[in-house]
Amino acid sequence: MALQETGEGSLVTKQGQSGDKEMRLVVFRIDEQRYGLYLPAVDRTLRAVRVTPLPHAPVIILGVIDVAGRVIPVVNMRARFGVAERDLRLGDALILARTPQRTVALAADTVEGLWEGPLRQMQSADSIFPDIPDLEGVARMEDGLILIHDLALLLSLDEEKELDAAMTSATPQR
Repeated sequence: MALQETGEGSLVTKQGQSGDKEMRLVVFRIDEQRYGLYLPAVDRTLRAVRVTPLPHAPVIILGVIDVAGRVIPVVNMRARFGVAERDLRLGDALILARTPQRTVALAADTVEGLWEGPLRQMQSADSIFPDIPDLEGVARMEDGLILIHDLALLLSLDEEKELDAAMTSATPQR
């Protein structure tokens, strides 16, 4: 299946023309690797903006941004995936997505678009990468793989607690 420009949300899976269930992923790149998030978890994508540092945040958090009056933490996906670090660039993308605990902005090099494909193209990550807790599966494309991540496991419990404390201490008391 080809990548399409991202649009309005839909269900994680839908019925394809052949009767197979299909998955819909927002696909992004960090360096040369493709990653995917289930479309319903993604609110929208933005061009990179200035990130304000957040004192006492977990090392995986680059800082925060203001999106329509909401303070959103920015997750350093390069650090999360163990990819060589580099500064956020003007041409980079931020993916606004929902974890079970909060909305986060995920820093990515580029967003390729929407990928739709049969659910049977996804292989469970347990058999391939058992030591990567937030990796849910791998989708095979003609020109490579998409590593599909589970946003519920993006931040560890300790990182969630540390981020909660940093966000609370940064919020002015009224």
